[in-house]
Amino acid sequence: MQAITSAVEWLSSVVWGVPMLVLLLGVGLLLTFGLRFRTVRDLPLAFVLLWRGRVPEGKGEITPFNALMTALAATIGTGNIAGVATAIFIGGPGAVFWMWMTALVGMATKFAEAVLAVRYREVDDRGRYVGGPMYYIKNGLGKNWAWLGACFALFAGLAGFGIGNTVQANSVADALEASFGVPFWVTGVVLAICVGTVLVGGVQYIAAVAGKLVPFMAICYIGAGLVVIGLNIEAVPAAFRLIFSHAFSPIAATGGFAGAAVWAAIRFGVARGVFSNEAGLGSAPIAHAAAECKGPVSQGLLAMLGTFIDTIVMCSFTALVILTTGAWTSGRNGAELTAYAFESALPGVGGHITSIALAVFAFTTLLGWSYYCERSWQYLLGTKVIIPFRIVWSLAPIVGATVKLSFIWLLADTLNALMAIPNLIALALLSPVVFSVAREFFKTRGKSENNPF
Repeated sequence: MQAITSAVEWLSSVVWGVPMLVLLLGVGLLLTFGLRFRTVRDLPLAFVLLWRGRVPEGKGEITPFNALMTALAATIGTGNIAGVATAIFIGGPGAVFWMWMTALVGMATKFAEAVLAVRYREVDDRGRYVGGPMYYIKNGLGKNWAWLGACFALFAGLAGFGIGNTVQANSVADALEASFGVPFWVTGVVLAICVGTVLVGGVQYIAAVAGKLVPFMAICYIGAGLVVIGLNIEAVPAAFRLIFSHAFSPIAATGGFAGAAVWAAIRFGVARGVFSNEAGLGSAPIAHAAAECKGPVSQGLLAMLGTFIDTIVMCSFTALVILTTGAWTSGRNGAELTAYAFESALPGVGGHITSIALAVFAFTTLLGWSYYCERSWQYLLGTKVIIPFRIVWSLAPIVGATVKLSFIWLLADTLNALMAIPNLIALALLSPVVFSVAREFFKTRGKSENNPF
């Protein structure tokens, strides 16, 4: 077992090393420039589309809003609480700046993923819309590239049981046991029942739950963050100075903080940003492919909001809570650091807020990733796999909540990176299609009733 662990550790260091970060940012920059910064310039339009509601005569299974909420259900999770804290602990406050930069570039990546997912989606033998990287690789690049799509589906189907299921259940169990003394097995059983109940209804139920739970939990978490920041309002300017100054200069050791070089800020800011918003991994377009829409570009605009909301908004609140309370110099790391920051500002309730947020975030991640994995295994094995998959997926949280998962964490993290490679190759090769479809959309928007809106 030690030999296997060492091999996976080596592979993880390779696939999440400098080449991967360069590939992620390189493809993101290619798309950002190719789209002429539309993803930044058209943020207001994206928010208008977000509240538009159901699309008249749109083709798909779920509303565009619920498609975004399903994608956000999978991305808003432990990365927003523990991931941000880890980036600051290792890379210093400057890591937050690089998370922001990664998000701005990642918006173009997420836009392109959704555009291609809708353009190349299919209807399965049950009459359901299916799509994602495996489909736009096969249908966009041709059948000679179908093996690459199968690789993506295999990596996604396996990674989901780690990062999207057992790891999330483990995080919930740890948080609830620490704050409320809930036994690990009880958490596992409750999660299994809740997840199984939702999965019975398929993507419509998942989307309906996500459409209500994700906005609620995001608003509650932001509200708690605003209270903490308000109590430390005088420290906000200093927090922003720390973020911007140490994005480009080393930061010395102070308190329990060991100090960090600029490279650490860049590396962990980028890595945690990608882990949080999943731009480039290829997971979110699987949800967006099911959206009711007349054309791909409007859904692409909605999809990029997922990256903006997840990183620019949610992660920023976690970072400001940690920095304005001074908790970042405490020597703590991960979710413990975030909990300590909330607790220091709100004694007696701050730690509970973090535990409850972790539990809800992890539950929605379980739901979002269930859909990603189901579609991945469906691509590989056909619709006959759906019912067995849902049973196994619903029971997996019991295992995740009750066993140690250090190896599963490592393996899932590696598989996440392996997912990204086929997806990024496809995005680069199909970028001319994205640029062409986007140009046509913005050229005809508002001039014809038959535009892709």
